[in-house]
Amino acid sequence: MFFSFPDVQRLGAVAVTSLFAAGAQAQSPLSLEQAVQLATAQSRLVDATQAQVHAAREMAVAAGQRPDPVLKLGVANLPLDGPDRLSLTRDFMTMRSVGVMQELTRSEKLQARTERAEREAEAAETARAQTLANVQRDAALAWLDRSTQQTMKELLQAQVREAELQVQSTETLFRSGKAMQADVFAARGQLEQWRDRVDQTDRQLAVATTQLTRWVGDAATAPLGPRPDLALPAWATGGDMAQALKHHPALAAMAQQEAVAAADVHVARANQQIDWSAELMYSQRGPAYSNMLSFNLSLPLQWDARNRQDRELSAKLALLEQARAQRADAQRVHEAEVRAM
Repeated sequence: MFFSFPDVQRLGAVAVTSLFAAGAQAQSPLSLEQAVQLATAQSRLVDATQAQVHAAREMAVAAGQRPDPVLKLGVANLPLDGPDRLSLTRDFMTMRSVGVMQELTRSEKLQARTERAEREAEAAETARAQTLANVQRDAALAWLDRSTQQTMKELLQAQVREAELQVQSTETLFRSGKAMQADVFAARGQLEQWRDRVDQTDRQLAVATTQLTRWVGDAATAPLGPRPDLALPAWATGGDMAQALKHHPALAAMAQQEAVAAADVHVARANQQIDWSAELMYSQRGPAYSNMLSFNLSLPLQWDARNRQDRELSAKLALLEQARAQRADAQRVHEAEVRAM
């Protein structure tokens, strides 16, 4: 039995979910790495981009094929009046024809179209990698948000306990005449403020848990493991940042779109070359007359290439320049973000 890639991912997601469900019952902590792995296995966005990759690969094969031949059926010189009216056999000029026509596309055009479709397939692969990275990033951020809110709640609860002790101490001093009633009210007010902040953090923790559930399912309610050390990579503290950022999923996707634009330019240049069409037709006449064989060649006339083919090439060149400029600007934006962070 064979399984497709999405089927394998779904089976993996079921297995991972079962493991985490059993782990949640045993109150095993959910680590950041486990949350990322679980989100990757369960994400339907990754399945969608994998289907996009498969479609692009199929189109890359189809793009390199010549157009289908055209079957032609017809009747020529059919009489409309007289003794031979609407007869297919009595008039010597009447012919019943069957033919086939094929466009003879240049190999350079087919190669350019194939390369363009292959760039699209590679762009789909890059988009899949970008989607996977986004899923992992968002799952990690959701885990960190819930971990932060949980830590904040624990700190605030410690403050509440401290404030409760302060209230008890102030009330004792008030009863012994060593504190004023205003001091008691102030201590109680401070306690209520801390309790309000705990309630607010509870709401934020519930929202963070809901966001994490979007990525890891029921495992979001399990206790969280300790936060890992998040050290900066070496290239961010003195290495070749520009070279390292070329592998960033968003920049890699833009670079691939630039490659697609370059392939469009190649296709537009190839379209400036004219393709012939060949047609072979067999015509049958009445039994008293000879049958006919015809062969035709068709050639499109680029009578206004300056305003059509040349304009198309100019537009593709402009789009290529646009893709290059956008990628260069995005590179600068990411470098500035990393330096600022």
